[in-house]
Amino acid sequence: MTTHDEVPTPSPRSDVPDALDDAAATFVEEFGLVWESANNPRMEGRVVGLLMIVDAPYLSSAQIARLLHASAGAVSTSCRALVEMGFIKRHVVPGDRNHYFRAEDDIWGGFLAAERSYLVRLAAAISHGFDAVDDDRSGPVRRLTNARNYMHWLAGYHRKMLGDWQAYRDAVAADPSLAPTGPLYPEPDDPTGAP
Repeated sequence: MTTHDEVPTPSPRSDVPDALDDAAATFVEEFGLVWESANNPRMEGRVVGLLMIVDAPYLSSAQIARLLHASAGAVSTSCRALVEMGFIKRHVVPGDRNHYFRAEDDIWGGFLAAERSYLVRLAAAISHGFDAVDDDRSGPVRRLTNARNYMHWLAGYHRKMLGDWQAYRDAVAADPSLAPTGPLYPEPDDPTGAP
């Protein structure tokens, strides 16, 4: 029993593996490579991949570093960026000063929701561009106008896309027979024409 003055010590997470098995390590590395192919840091992809497959509600920075055989600095930098982008969340353990992170069950929906703040910041930056050019400079004004209009269009479409994704996700969860099978993009000679 603890008094109000005592801070309970968090128990160590027993469901965190000591090391990744070969299949998990391969997935994490492949996910990191694909992430990197989109001009993102590979370490960020490795962290996301790890948090997607480890069956624990959260991991500490030290646990992530240990499982990825990575430096504390690389993990810290990656986690900070991933939180900002909305791919992972911070997790607080009362009385514990360690940094913990978790992946939402719907990482991609969380990313779409967090991406809105990026669109708002980019739209604000674009609006400042109008102050930097003269109204009679048709090229810069046209480019800035198109950029502003695109951001507003994208923000509206973004809300629709997030709603569509959530409806699709929930429909597949309710009826697993709706889950996609086969390749994301079929080969041109695919007679099924599957999407």
